[in-house]
Amino acid sequence: MNEGSKKSTRVRRIIRKTPGARHVFHYEQKGPHKAVCAKCGVQLHGVASERGFIMRTLSKTEKRPSRPYGGVLCSSCTRELQKAKAR
Repeated sequence: MNEGSKKSTRVRRIIRKTPGARHVFHYEQKGPHKAVCAKCGVQLHGVASERGFIMRTLSKTEKRPSRPYGGVLCSSCTRELQKAKAR
């Protein structure tokens, strides 16, 4: 029987074959997803996608671009929004 934490969908099960020809499950955490633009859904560049314990060690400028809406909107959507605000 599995432990409760291993029944979760946040862990991935990998089947490994042991030297004794048995098949066993190894459990590992799923990786993080890439950040996407809130408006158009395109993948954001310059945004780190790491697990939480690694993200804690990164500085603020390594986590996202240092411009308005950095880490939320892509550059083209930001440009359109700035144009609309100026008008």
